[in-house]
Amino acid sequence: MDNENINKFENFFEAANELISMDGVSLVYDKKSDAIPAIDNININIYPGEFVCVMGPSGCGKSTLLNILAGFVLPTSGNVKINMTEIKGIDSHRGVVFQQPPLYEWYSVRKNIAFGPMMKKVPKNKIREDVETYLEKVGLTQFGDKKVYELSGGMKQRAAIASALINNPEILLMDEPFGALDALTREQMQDLIRKIWWNSGKTIFFITHDVDEALLLGTRILVMSKHPGKIIADLPVNFTKDLINENSDDARYTESFHMKRKYILQLINEQ
Repeated sequence: MDNENINKFENFFEAANELISMDGVSLVYDKKSDAIPAIDNININIYPGEFVCVMGPSGCGKSTLLNILAGFVLPTSGNVKINMTEIKGIDSHRGVVFQQPPLYEWYSVRKNIAFGPMMKKVPKNKIREDVETYLEKVGLTQFGDKKVYELSGGMKQRAAIASALINNPEILLMDEPFGALDALTREQMQDLIRKIWWNSGKTIFFITHDVDEALLLGTRILVMSKHPGKIIADLPVNFTKDLINENSDDARYTESFHMKRKYILQLINEQ
């Protein structure tokens, strides 16, 4: 990808209205008057095409934040909007990928990917066409008829990503999707999701415990404090675009990369 296209990409971010806004969002699971919120007073905007990585100490509310964005739970206070419409539950505008892929083990890969459109009663010809498209995008064309239990962990995550993307969500929410994979498969999956993000222009909200992963994937990193979770840093990063532009992992060996890595680790360890 040349510099001209990257500049156009960045200018698009700057000109776009926010896709998602969170205004004064807090969540308390226990309704007692002295209960401590899981997250407290979150105020963020997420813009179309961003790759937002979220980090913080264990138990800081990262997954709670994702669950609110997904519509699985509603905030105790504040409001969350997508395209200026309040989120009141789950819908196809937001696709979710978990660490353990929620696939039907007794279905084939092809049938798992087709499940969402089938529930939406999309015409069968359209479903067949789209399934083949997304099998190719995630590199599973030759495994479409395999049952899920026959797949490796990385292949299952590829199928889960295709299952989410086929519904054409406006934002893809990913909760430590590569955390259970071995190092080599994890790196391959990082490269896959980076390319999918870049080529599709999708917005991605990605939770991780791995600082290197956040730096190598995100265009922006949100760092959360310990319980109750608050946003304590909102950092723009560009290494993922360098990787796409240069087709090399040299970015991770730069002084800038190591300085940002050190700063983020210091923020988290001070919590």
